[in-house]
Amino acid sequence: MKAAYYDRFGPARDVLTVGDLETPQPQTGEVLVHVRASGVNPSDVKLRAGNRPGGVAAEMPFPRIVPHSDGAGEIEAVGHGGDASRIGERVWLWNAQWGRAFGSCAEYVALPAEQAVTLPAATSFAAGACAGIPMTTACHCVFADGDVTGKTVLVTGAAGAVGRYAVQMAKLGGARVLATISGAEKAQVAKEAGADVVINYREEDVASRVLAETNGAGVDRIVEVEFGGNLAVSNAIIAPNGVIATYASMAAPEPALPFYQLMFKNVTLRMTVVYQLSWDARRAVLERLTPWLSADALEHKIAGAFPLSETAAAHEMVEAGDKIGAVVVEI
Repeated sequence: MKAAYYDRFGPARDVLTVGDLETPQPQTGEVLVHVRASGVNPSDVKLRAGNRPGGVAAEMPFPRIVPHSDGAGEIEAVGHGGDASRIGERVWLWNAQWGRAFGSCAEYVALPAEQAVTLPAATSFAAGACAGIPMTTACHCVFADGDVTGKTVLVTGAAGAVGRYAVQMAKLGGARVLATISGAEKAQVAKEAGADVVINYREEDVASRVLAETNGAGVDRIVEVEFGGNLAVSNAIIAPNGVIATYASMAAPEPALPFYQLMFKNVTLRMTVVYQLSWDARRAVLERLTPWLSADALEHKIAGAFPLSETAAAHEMVEAGDKIGAVVVEI
């Protein structure tokens, strides 16, 4: 099979190779998926570069890595004792490369059967390749602490891959949604996703605007793309018994926590990395995502779609950090 892979950490064009590897065979409990689209996430490009939280990784976790945890395609075969009726089924993938050497950036990937989830006909393979991390992160952050009907939710970085889904999902869940962005184009993206109030954090004082929009009450939930960098604002605007659900803190990876101020509001801090979701949490996400995908209720924004031969360019687009939407490799 054709696959993208690397044998050492480094810049995308220096270490990523596209070539022939042996097609995997599904083992007991696994399925073989013919991959049609592979999602490229920030965690994928950081791993390839050797960048991990806390510094640079000392060594490769495996001698050779086929990158990417997200993907979509069709089940081509099942392992011994598997459900043969699934052959031909359209699926999306999660954790394809988490704790494993070979991920989804290849013509084929073998992985545990439960990590290949039915992809409704209404959803394209490119969109399906966004379900594993962007959609799941958004869904878990919005709903892990209960329904949001009648609540006010702030989504920071609302034009990003996760943020845009979070806006849509919070609206589908019955919330009033406030969104922060950094420019006019991103403001339009947030509005199209359904945000009721859009705030340009480069032009306005976010805390003052949020408190004005909520009559001083603050917000019930925050879906936070930059926990440390936005902590002072979050502390000022989170309502009593509120939740700050965060999935990144790149600008301030070791923030000083205003513990007592948050404690006396009884605030919940929810740190989210979808690779580590419990089965119960993942099941809850699937129960929400599947009907939305079946009904074509979510809009998907693909910032870039690259052929397998240009996987390095796809990585570079993600690393540049100025994309609006997700990046996929089409296979």
